[in-house]
Amino acid sequence: MNLRHARPDDAAALAAFGSDAFCAAFAHLYDPADLASFLGASHTEAAVAAEIADPAMRVMPAERDGALVGMCKLRLACGWPAHARGRRAIELKQLYTLPARTGTGIGAALMDWALGEARGGGADEIQLSVWSGNHGAQRFYARHGFAKVADITFWVGKQCDEEFLFARMLD
Repeated sequence: MNLRHARPDDAAALAAFGSDAFCAAFAHLYDPADLASFLGASHTEAAVAAEIADPAMRVMPAERDGALVGMCKLRLACGWPAHARGRRAIELKQLYTLPARTGTGIGAALMDWALGEARGGGADEIQLSVWSGNHGAQRFYARHGFAKVADITFWVGKQCDEEFLFARMLD
């Protein structure tokens, strides 16, 4: 597997991958208009290109045999400062793998990258948001040292989801 920092010419593929991964896991939960509104704001080529260009973001695609099989984003800022325990908390965003490739080490490799990147950047805590009904993701994050620290919400269009804030202190 190849992990590398995203380049501007990756934006379209990463936007499509993110949209497809989100829809595969969650589209059944939403009214089509809410889903379209959410995807139109967060999973477009322009939105991903802006993230790739942002010095406060790190975007990491994972490839196998030249094909995109996963991705992960880090925002080098605290997403939920009211719940931060560290002095320099950052946010892990959108750790996605192809649904057919879950359990094949892609997520673990991306998590290892994220933790290393966070430590290397001087972060002392990493936070992430996970849907309250996504038990598989919650188990994955727990295996990597994360624990629930708060109940939060996440908006998809006009629908408000119950989410859990997971966090891990870094060595």
